[in-house]
Amino acid sequence: MDGWNYFNYFTEIEEYFWKKRGAHLLVSPLDWAIMEAWQKAGVPLEAALKGMDKAFESYQRSRRGAGKPLKNLAYCTDAVLEAAEEQQEAATGSSPRAAQRTESEAFSRDELRKYFAKNVERLKQAAEKSLQRHPEMAKRLTGIVESLESSAEILDTPATLDLEDLERRLTVLDEKIQTLLTSHAPEELMLKVRREVDGQLAMYRRKMKAEQLAMVEKQYIQKRLLEEFGIPRLSLFYLT
Repeated sequence: MDGWNYFNYFTEIEEYFWKKRGAHLLVSPLDWAIMEAWQKAGVPLEAALKGMDKAFESYQRSRRGAGKPLKNLAYCTDAVLEAAEEQQEAATGSSPRAAQRTESEAFSRDELRKYFAKNVERLKQAAEKSLQRHPEMAKRLTGIVESLESSAEILDTPATLDLEDLERRLTVLDEKIQTLLTSHAPEELMLKVRREVDGQLAMYRRKMKAEQLAMVEKQYIQKRLLEEFGIPRLSLFYLT
């Protein structure tokens, strides 16, 4: 797996899932929440793919796998986390590998400028849309726009681009957005999203650990709130 683009985490998992299922279908909001939960938990891409292999093998040997495709990533969660633990244990005491995330040329500066510009525009639109009903939210979104524009100025410096530091800045802004949405979302909307995630996870609650469920629920709710308010993820993980 040496040399893979660290920031293509979601794309790699999505495409591998399509390959394993044998069908190029849209990834559901639940699948995205699960991928985001793995990424937030620090699951390496290699471990995610290895765990998916094990999960598909197990599913195909089961009665449910007889002629029926595995529909979503929730079934893979335990195997993926086990693979991540095994990889971590295997790495203990070994010489550290070169950090894969330090690929300074993972993206061209032109790609990054376009990505920043697109997100700035979407945030401005979201702020304008929220101005009448949620003026405080609109004000804080405008502040986030200013911070994002300031971070974009780094792309014009002649020094070597530090994507890891840039990602830290974007992660801080993403976290500010999530806090903002959670505190300003109407109760009716939160109830709607809660019902959605409960329905999506109903059949997996007995199979997933409490901490796994909590992380997936959190990521699902965050994703749905972003969709409802038309706000993009800023992290470089979403630059595809």
